[in-house]
Amino acid sequence: QVQVVESGGGLVQAGGSLRLSCAASGRTQSTTAMGWFRQAPGKEREFVAAIRWSGGTIYYANSVKGRFTISRDTAKNTVNLQMSSLKSEDSAVYYCAASSRINAFVSLSGDYAYWGQGTQVTVSS
Repeated sequence: QVQVVESGGGLVQAGGSLRLSCAASGRTQSTTAMGWFRQAPGKEREFVAAIRWSGGTIYYANSVKGRFTISRDTAKNTVNLQMSSLKSEDSAVYYCAASSRINAFVSLSGDYAYWGQGTQVTVSS
């Protein structure tokens, strides 16, 4: 089992920045990728960004490319999401997830077995 805990959400004005952090614990040696997803009210959960644990390949949704940056610290089993130039449409509950699946399709939520409880990000316009 892997436990995942997010932190760092909050309220920010449009154009501002926010940094989310995610810490994984437990059987983390099986982790192959970690990702961020978000879900706004009335909408489906959508992929935001992900990073493969081995090699560090990074993936972004088109909607956040150039504004968000994902990074990892494999020694601490943490993943961060630096969000800049925030827009009102970025408002959502942000979830961190961990996958132990070999060659996981990192933008697919079903390939992640372990999820955090979510952290609210609200961008005011």
